[in-house]
Amino acid sequence: MKRKGCAVWTGDLRTGKGAISTESGALENLPYGFNTRFGDEKGTNPEELIGAAHASCFTMALSNELSKAGISNPRIETTAAIELKQQDGGFSIISSHLTVKITAQGADKAAARKAAETAEKNCPVSKLLKAEITMETTIEV
Repeated sequence: MKRKGCAVWTGDLRTGKGAISTESGALENLPYGFNTRFGDEKGTNPEELIGAAHASCFTMALSNELSKAGISNPRIETTAAIELKQQDGGFSIISSHLTVKITAQGADKAAARKAAETAEKNCPVSKLLKAEITMETTIEV
């Protein structure tokens, strides 16, 4: 299975504008730019999209692990805080911190904690953040 997201950018870094879309149509020409990333202008940015992807993937993985542990009908709330930091003459995404709240009446706390730790290690997006990146480039002039 492959899913696609795409971005189009016109202009330079500071004054240019971009749009993000997804193959499913859930995001369609969603605007982003320098000020949505580094300022307070309305719009999205790569870091919050990575955060949403990480939080949603982890939450699904946790739901599965809780089910395996016999914990049924949980409510899971997850926030992924993505940290972008200036270092070595450029910017790097240096971390994703998951904040998780599990509400499950009568559940064993130790089993729920173990499920969360397992989900964090096995969530596909957690693994992606450590993955090899490949690229194919076409240049038209």
